[in-house]
Amino acid sequence: IMREEVLAKIIEKASKIWNADAAEMNEDTEFAAFNPKSANYSQMTTFLEDEFDAEVPYLNFKRCKTFGEAADYVAELLDE
Repeated sequence: IMREEVLAKIIEKASKIWNADAAEMNEDTEFAAFNPKSANYSQMTTFLEDEFDAEVPYLNFKRCKTFGEAADYVAELLDE
């Protein structure tokens, strides 16, 4: 699984969660820009787990500041 694929899924889900334009999101987009709640991170990790059939630890994912960092983190998990 490529990092770009993971990033695309993160953007896809983020645009739905926060009702924002996916075209304006990229790897430098910060989660903080959307004032995320814990439930949002939970929605995101559950979605990624379903998409990639892998466990994505919520607390570690939540530490990622940008979508790019999150994509790196998930891509690394999938490589294991």
